[in-house]
Amino acid sequence: MTALISPSRRLRRTPFSDGVEAQGVKAYTVYNRMLLPTMFESVEADYHHLKNHVQVWDVAAERQVELRGPDAGRLMQMLTPRDLRGMTAGQCYYVPIVDETGGMLNDPVAVKLAEDRWWISIADSDLLLWVKGIASGFRLDVLVDEPDVSPLAIQGPKSDDLMARVFGEGVRDIRFFRYGIFDFQGRDMVIARSGYSKQGGFEIYVEGSDIGMPVWDALFAAGEDLSVRAGCPNGIERVESGLLSYGNDMTDDNTPHECGLGRFCNTHTAIGCIGRDALLRVAKEGPVKQVRAISIGGDKVPGCDRPWPVYSKDKQVGQITSAAWSPDFETNVAIGMVRMTHWDAGTELRVDVLGEDRPALVREEFWA
Repeated sequence: MTALISPSRRLRRTPFSDGVEAQGVKAYTVYNRMLLPTMFESVEADYHHLKNHVQVWDVAAERQVELRGPDAGRLMQMLTPRDLRGMTAGQCYYVPIVDETGGMLNDPVAVKLAEDRWWISIADSDLLLWVKGIASGFRLDVLVDEPDVSPLAIQGPKSDDLMARVFGEGVRDIRFFRYGIFDFQGRDMVIARSGYSKQGGFEIYVEGSDIGMPVWDALFAAGEDLSVRAGCPNGIERVESGLLSYGNDMTDDNTPHECGLGRFCNTHTAIGCIGRDALLRVAKEGPVKQVRAISIGGDKVPGCDRPWPVYSKDKQVGQITSAAWSPDFETNVAIGMVRMTHWDAGTELRVDVLGEDRPALVREEFWA
């Protein structure tokens, strides 16, 4: 039995919480000191619905760190080893954020609104404090703040149809990891083709808490015949797709290269990145461990709320950090960090699942 979360004003509600509750939310987690829904009907039922219809996700807990001012671009480049020089307003980039040792601090999406204005849509960590410290320490001419911006994700194969009904046919033309600005009741909405699933969809950056529920209600009114439901990031679909979770699958003890994010690191040209020197060494030598897709044998695994050791014979060679039973692939799907000596596809391993020994196999790639 899992204990309940006690509500308080320290645990912030979102602009969409009233709608989430009306839709029958059954579970939350705490994310950036806010409520993040994790289940409505059941994890498996939510999973099947996501893959076949369309869902509206309250992901307001993905808070924004706003950089505004003449040095905003310089500060943004200091935070990440991804070269941002070619990025233009209208684009979104997935950007590893690293510290001076090259350790991962966050893996957000950066939204470039203008040369002097950026939003960083963060995962669960105190990135705002780190960015403020960098700006202050280097005496940069930039304001770092958390704006009143709350993302609302529309995910699933019917996302385009639902969004077109509310925001117009132009939303269909938004390219992947690009955004457009669309009118809603006289308010400008930044809408990006992105989201934390592989089922396709959008993220609406709702600017102003007062307009949150009108946007929510409009989406549900327009999508009744599309079987629209409230949803949330789904643990099964996420693992199948190899979408990493900061705090679960990676921490500041890991470099981007260990997390399989080396393709987002242009370390030689990302001049100014604070962790650049450390990552140059990592890029040259290569990681000694790395994230891998792993299938686990046996019956449905329980929830993975702690690392599960991975063994080759009697030697620990890694750990499982996320796992779930996949109804579509009829196996236990998992994300693990495995040492280079045992990370080749086809390597047979063992996993200690809460004291139960399970066979496991390293895969060439993730399932979806």
